[in-house]
Amino acid sequence: PLKDRFGAQIRTHYPLDVATEMAIVDQEVRPLEGEGFEVITPAFMAEIVATISQLARQSSHINQRSGVSVRLTVTNAETLVANAARRALRAGETEVVPRVSDLEALAASTSGKVELDTLDDDGGQVIERLVHLAVLTVFREHLDLGELRGVLEAFESGKVVHAGEDVAAADEAALADEIPALRAAVDALVDGDARPGVVASAVEFVLEGLHLSKRLNKDADHRGTRATYRGR
Repeated sequence: PLKDRFGAQIRTHYPLDVATEMAIVDQEVRPLEGEGFEVITPAFMAEIVATISQLARQSSHINQRSGVSVRLTVTNAETLVANAARRALRAGETEVVPRVSDLEALAASTSGKVELDTLDDDGGQVIERLVHLAVLTVFREHLDLGELRGVLEAFESGKVVHAGEDVAAADEAALADEIPALRAAVDALVDGDARPGVVASAVEFVLEGLHLSKRLNKDADHRGTRATYRGR
């Protein structure tokens, strides 16, 4: 009612960097609690979720007039943990740790929070590209391809690795002991945390980063929840 008297506007903006976005998510996210399990979200997985929103705000395929609010990041963070919990409980594990394979669950939560400007009916390809680019961006910020040469040599020698929601955390974590160069990368990511779920998450992240960097081949099922990595 006072608009005719005060020619003022309040301008707001979304977080300008990933660190601020992550801090807001830490404050606003509803923690998953329950008996018999522990939730651990590695920093690199939280960074991927925040980076997806940052990239979405730069995408020409998303309606920027509607915007991409931090609510997307909060919802995606909760969805990621929920999917990790479903996977862990089915496997009888007590550690709920999101992995790269859990990012597939963000397609639904993301499409419900953004308005797409695309001919693709469900925008699935747009969201998939955002997720892949977010993983690759975080991978490049934390790891040096030159230091992963030993990992690539193992795959060039015929190593084949299965990963995904139906692979136990202990089995994926064991890969870090089989490939010394992979162990060094994992330790750098998780600061020496030896819990199987955390190590498994780091292993998947390294393998997916190498695939997106076009250093490894990847065969995935139609749902994207199971993958086989092999040398090129």
